[in-house]
Amino acid sequence: MTKLLIALATLLPVAVLADGPAAEPSPFTPLIMLGVFVVIFYLMVWRPQSKRTKEHKQLMAALGKGEEVVTTGGICGKITKVSDDTEFVVVEVASGVEMKFQKSSIHATLPKGTLKGI
Repeated sequence: MTKLLIALATLLPVAVLADGPAAEPSPFTPLIMLGVFVVIFYLMVWRPQSKRTKEHKQLMAALGKGEEVVTTGGICGKITKVSDDTEFVVVEVASGVEMKFQKSSIHATLPKGTLKGI
């Protein structure tokens, strides 16, 4: 058994060198990996986030009196007053109860008549 192990230990370096010297890695491998990482980051993070930001800006620009909205806090109501110069809207959340919100805190608009069904 020990003779077999000694024979294998002496033949192992010969078997490794029989394939020839190991090839050196390409110097462009880290650059390729970095490029792949940047492409994945762009496709999965940057592009979807910029698309959501663009849609939200369009939503804020299109806000008008009488629209039914939902805020980021989950409050539903109807816009009664829009102020372009101060970036605020007044939302009626119940009859006679009005709250002032920043336009950026409006999450979404609702179809007409949604508040009556709630």
